[in-house]
Amino acid sequence: MTTPTIVREFEADLVVTDSHVVADDVVALTLAAADGSSLPPWTPGAHVDLVLGDELVRQYSLCSSPGDRSAWRLGILRTPDSRGGSKAVHSELRSGSTVRVRGPRNHFPLVAAGSYLFIAGGIGITPLLPMIAEADAAGADWHLLYGGRTRGSMAFLDELEPYGDRVTLVPQDECGLLDLDAALGTPREGTLVYTCGPTGLLDAIEARCATWPSGTLHLERFVAKTPEAGAPGNTEFELVLQRSGLTLTVPADKSVFEVCKEAGVSVVGSCLEGICGTCESEVVDGDVDHRDSVLNEEERESNEYMMICVSRCRSARLTLDL
Repeated sequence: MTTPTIVREFEADLVVTDSHVVADDVVALTLAAADGSSLPPWTPGAHVDLVLGDELVRQYSLCSSPGDRSAWRLGILRTPDSRGGSKAVHSELRSGSTVRVRGPRNHFPLVAAGSYLFIAGGIGITPLLPMIAEADAAGADWHLLYGGRTRGSMAFLDELEPYGDRVTLVPQDECGLLDLDAALGTPREGTLVYTCGPTGLLDAIEARCATWPSGTLHLERFVAKTPEAGAPGNTEFELVLQRSGLTLTVPADKSVFEVCKEAGVSVVGSCLEGICGTCESEVVDGDVDHRDSVLNEEERESNEYMMICVSRCRSARLTLDL
């Protein structure tokens, strides 16, 4: 597994220099340093944390140009079942507001290839925008399928228009659902599939890509994947922290992350649901029970890293480089 690009040390209050509606219930925020200094570098697929309250931290994809170090742009959907994040963004952040930001980090990087199929569902277009720009600049063959409830709900259409017929828009009220059987029915050697969107869409794409070559599918989830039926329950195991020189017990009702925090070990977490990758830790020894929605199958099989907020250990002892 390639170690992701992470700039953990960057945390600052950034100023909202622009805020405007780009689709129904979608606002684009532009963030910059108050003193005009450059922001950390990032690559397509990266996201940042917005610290919206003491216990309210949410992750949003960067959708501006990685070459522009003066500002970051986010596209944020107001969701009807918001747990507080998107509601806070839409109701409280305006031009001139400040917001605490951490990151960027990238667990959804664009791998070099000659051909790409990008599939976006709704606000899932945000991480794909800079990927498409990079693929196009590299001269790759690519196509985007972009679905949404209505044309008015689909953000950044003006930025996609110059790409012409490389982009297929599928507003559900006009065209129905994305035709995934047509798009993914025949595996294509050398083509990588990148997708982001609601759980139902990602599950359907994942199922159809099962017959494609290994490593084809790259996806990012906004919501943790539902555990498979019959998944094993939690059991107690011993935790060895190699650098800290500690041996701890992880009981069935606590996570590795919680046990580390209680022991005074410096660990960083954000979503605590296994979707953001912030708490990724290096595995020294132990049979990891991966329960995250970040790592792909090859990365899980390598057993080199784990997300300590949700993943556990099948063996009696787990040793981490912490």
